[in-house]
Amino acid sequence: MTAALPRADVAPAASAKRRRRAPGWLAVLPLLVFTAVAFGLPAVAVLNGAFTVKDATTGATSYTGANLTASLQGPYLTALLGSVKLSAVSAALGALLGLPLAQAVVSSRSRWLREAVLTASGVLANFGGVPLAFAFVATLGNAGVLTVHLGLKDSGWDLYSFWGLVLVYLYFLIPLMVLTITPALDGLRAQWREAALNNGATGVQYWRHVALPVLAPSLLGGLVLLFGSAFAAYATAAAMVGSAVPLVTLQIADALSGNVLVGQENVALALSLDMVLVAGLVMAVYLPLQRRSARWLDA
Repeated sequence: MTAALPRADVAPAASAKRRRRAPGWLAVLPLLVFTAVAFGLPAVAVLNGAFTVKDATTGATSYTGANLTASLQGPYLTALLGSVKLSAVSAALGALLGLPLAQAVVSSRSRWLREAVLTASGVLANFGGVPLAFAFVATLGNAGVLTVHLGLKDSGWDLYSFWGLVLVYLYFLIPLMVLTITPALDGLRAQWREAALNNGATGVQYWRHVALPVLAPSLLGGLVLLFGSAFAAYATAAAMVGSAVPLVTLQIADALSGNVLVGQENVALALSLDMVLVAGLVMAVYLPLQRRSARWLDA
């Protein structure tokens, strides 16, 4: 038998082990500092400003919930609901159109087609802002190439409307859905389909009773991700529709710049806090769905 080590030998071993672990924590320290500066300080500033009111006469500041109350009334509430509606519709259509496209790519035997579609999706999913707005205005605007040649204006087409903005958002939401759902489709095992077909199931029954229930968490997670992407978009809508479509991001910009009312900067911060709360609810739904999907597909 080996004799137990004396306590004098255990203590140095424990301290040496702690010293070996110290560099790991030091490696994470720059990331923690960056996160605190880049995200923590702005979050504290938004939270403080959202509950702060400055007296126009004395200049004294006080804490109150008046800004949050104002952000949930009148045109601000209309803009918030408009953003939620636009994001929900765009996300639903993006998921419905992106799923069959991703399935076609996954089931294709052509490797170059898969790589080309995924590469293009990665590029298009990050293409937005003023360039995207200009591309659609030049193509489908009132004097756009397709609008003039196809006579779309005579049939009532209007790019600078709710559905026009939905069409523009689908340009980057569909590729984003392809990138999101493709790994989940790759996780569907061929044995599951073969077992279903061997037991007399049709292709529709396989998708209804096997594939879609397994993919449901990933589909809902992708839908939530698309909603968040559309909800946070600003530059494309600002460059294309201006104030024609009420959106919360545009209301925040107007309040900060004083285009409508002067001294509404803190109301803009309250609107930003409303967006953070909506995004927090979205992420609270997205993360559990992703964990459940990963557990199913890795089993």
